[in-house]
Amino acid sequence: MKKLLIPFCLLALLLCGMSGAAWAAYPDKPLSMVVTYPPGGATDFQARIVTTMSSDEKFFGQPIVIINKPGAGGRVGWNWFAEKAANDGYWLSTYNAPHFIAQSLVYKESKFSLDSFEPVATWGADPAVLIVPKDSPFNTLKDLVDYAKANPGKVTVNGAGLYVGHHIAMLQLAKAANIKLTYVPEQGGTPAMQSVMGGKVMAGFNNLADAYRNRETVNILAIADLQRHPFIEDVPTFMEQGVDVDNSSVNYRGIFLPKGADPAVIAKCEKAFLEMFNNKKVKELMGQSGSPMFVLDRQQTGELFAKVKKNLETLLKDIKK
Repeated sequence: MKKLLIPFCLLALLLCGMSGAAWAAYPDKPLSMVVTYPPGGATDFQARIVTTMSSDEKFFGQPIVIINKPGAGGRVGWNWFAEKAANDGYWLSTYNAPHFIAQSLVYKESKFSLDSFEPVATWGADPAVLIVPKDSPFNTLKDLVDYAKANPGKVTVNGAGLYVGHHIAMLQLAKAANIKLTYVPEQGGTPAMQSVMGGKVMAGFNNLADAYRNRETVNILAIADLQRHPFIEDVPTFMEQGVDVDNSSVNYRGIFLPKGADPAVIAKCEKAFLEMFNNKKVKELMGQSGSPMFVLDRQQTGELFAKVKKNLETLLKDIKK
């Protein structure tokens, strides 16, 4: 029996060596990245920019293929990712916070929580903005609020889904201004923008980046952040206009892996993504599209998730009252 121990030990060492070599070679084929919103919206648009250089040997040496799985404000895609995505390092997903965190708190149908994913890195922070069609009678936030007070429930306001940043900003506005609004959830930021441009709704909350790219066809009345933004310096914050809507709805975007991914893969992904996010060409493309960057590493992203969750637990409870 003792003689058999030697081959087994050698086999174990060999397998460990093979495993280490396999992870050292990672990735040796294209990676797939789930985007939980439709093509053309800010998340999809930005994900394609920040991964455009992934084939460069300095980063992954492999392309990243975007796979759109939209629906229910992102919940369809995140449910799929949490339940079905392999944790072999070849499946990644974009995240949107507060979106996925709020949905995990509100919906029993959510198959995910903070514990379902491994944070990797963050590339941006996109504030919500209140927009109206170019021909809207509302030229200011005050115009909209005054009309809503005189006509409770008649002002229709859309966004990219339920309990996404847009919905949270709308709930904050309604509470802060003491008005009743009718929220229209869409299947993502792109259809939401199209509905505003087409006059199907009276107003909408959307991403700063999307509004910036469509500023010839919509007017931006206010920004849900603590300060004005350099891309739209002429647009005041809600607070500047006397309405207590803070930055709780700011849409943070980045990358996570399924829970259980190998630590060596997580580390390699973090390094590659941070280098891509900080690449001069990527920054230029993001700036040209009005897409705000806000780069965080794995630890900082995890801390962000915890902070957003804590804030949402209080905010959602308060809003529901």
